[in-house]
Amino acid sequence: MRGTPDSIRGTKQSRKRLMAKTIRTNAIVLRRTNYGEADRILNIITPDHGQLSVMARSVRKEKSRLAGGIELFAICDVVLHEGRGEILTLTGSKMKTFYDQIMTDYDRMQFGYEAIKSISSASKMVNEPEFYELLKNCFEALNNLKIDLKITKTWFYLQLAKLLGNELNILTDNNGMKLVEDANYNFDTADQVFIFAENGLYGSNHIKLLRVITNNPPHIIARVTGVNEIIDDCFRLAQIVAKI
Repeated sequence: MRGTPDSIRGTKQSRKRLMAKTIRTNAIVLRRTNYGEADRILNIITPDHGQLSVMARSVRKEKSRLAGGIELFAICDVVLHEGRGEILTLTGSKMKTFYDQIMTDYDRMQFGYEAIKSISSASKMVNEPEFYELLKNCFEALNNLKIDLKITKTWFYLQLAKLLGNELNILTDNNGMKLVEDANYNFDTADQVFIFAENGLYGSNHIKLLRVITNNPPHIIARVTGVNEIIDDCFRLAQIVAKI
């Protein structure tokens, strides 16, 4: 039985290498930096490849077909090509979802930028696909003007802390005892743990709400009765846990 000719084998291997150099994925733009006369360097987060650096050539020209697909506060469908260096080249882009309501509220927009910055920094330290989903879900919540902004902020910080390995312990206190409903607690910021205290700041309603926030998306949290009465306390705690 004859073997495969070297020329055909080489052609197949070349095609395989070429296919491997093309990546199509969803992406969220984290940062856009002007480069040269018309190019931009993009930092994007993807569900499959984590954070990537991408060169968008000629994207600042008026007739660029790529410009509309690299907006902030959007989910984009991008096609990337791997070159010889570490940075990839953007060869195709299309906007899939634009969270336009974020831009109508200054506070939501500002937190959107803060969330982008946090995800950008965190995904450089820990390359987890979950960072993409966290930012995507954050945009969805910010885009829903019926969800209190502080709920979204509290949820985001607790989820970010969890991905960074600093998940809030809402099960036991500093002595390993189960957190009970009829007790009050303070929070030890150094050891990141609840401590029993008769006149502590955090009561049973706080613990219940923190458990709901940890395990549910913002639109579910917003349905819980009595949230507005204690969300400020939970928000401050979430900032401490996320080290913001």
